[in-house]
Amino acid sequence: MTPSLHATVKGKVQGVYFRAWVYDQAVSLGLSGWVRNLADGTVEVLAQGAPEALDALKERLPQGSPLSRVDAVTAKMIEYDKHYETFALRG
Repeated sequence: MTPSLHATVKGKVQGVYFRAWVYDQAVSLGLSGWVRNLADGTVEVLAQGAPEALDALKERLPQGSPLSRVDAVTAKMIEYDKHYETFALRG
């Protein structure tokens, strides 16, 4: 099990480069994992890495990309059964 940050972001977060922004933030913090759009219009994030870097990403998510509008972020630390080597954009 790998300690991971799991987050769901609600608001105007699809079609506004929000996933690309999360990707850039995660890579700059040295995190691995993924970000993806969900069918309900939210964005899901799973990030792994140093606790300080995970905290930093969690603090950045509410600000979002320049074109996005974040209404709510639900984030928690979980134990995830897979370890990722890189950070990826998913569908």
